[in-house]
Amino acid sequence: MEALLITVNPQAPELDLHEIYRAHFRHVWHTLRRLGVPARDLEDAAHDVFLIVHRRWADYDPSRPIKPWLTGIAWRVAADARKRAGFRREQLLGDDLISARACDGPLPDALTASRQARELVDRGLKALDMDKRVVFIMSEMDGHTGPEIAEALGVPLNTIYSRIRLARERFAAAVRRLGGAPP
Repeated sequence: MEALLITVNPQAPELDLHEIYRAHFRHVWHTLRRLGVPARDLEDAAHDVFLIVHRRWADYDPSRPIKPWLTGIAWRVAADARKRAGFRREQLLGDDLISARACDGPLPDALTASRQARELVDRGLKALDMDKRVVFIMSEMDGHTGPEIAEALGVPLNTIYSRIRLARERFAAAVRRLGGAPP
């Protein structure tokens, strides 16, 4: 497959969308899942992120890391997905149940423990409002710095630091309340 190379802004680097997609799809998918996008919508939401990357490539500053920029886009796509989710009433089988039936991988006990840990983290994340959830994910799970997060989200740096502190406190409280070990 040929690479899609586009240069819109002479200051912007060439866009090799296929390479960016290959290198960062997993990160975008996990970020969207952590931001609460339902499993049935993850692939479509991830593709939406890369469509926006294609349209907004001229806005990307190549002197900055790309992952925070992608996370900022994913945050906005997740917010749109949540708005649309209110119109759905269907209930689907959980991804873990489907994958546990379909694979010859780990033993059921290991799958159960992994699923329970993931559910605890997901429930702890859901206890955070979106402004705190996205900075918590970017800082604690993805390892981005405060300045990177501020740049990606277009939020003042001190606000980012305040949100990270509050998010840590609320996440720890939520995990304790849900019966998990404190982080």
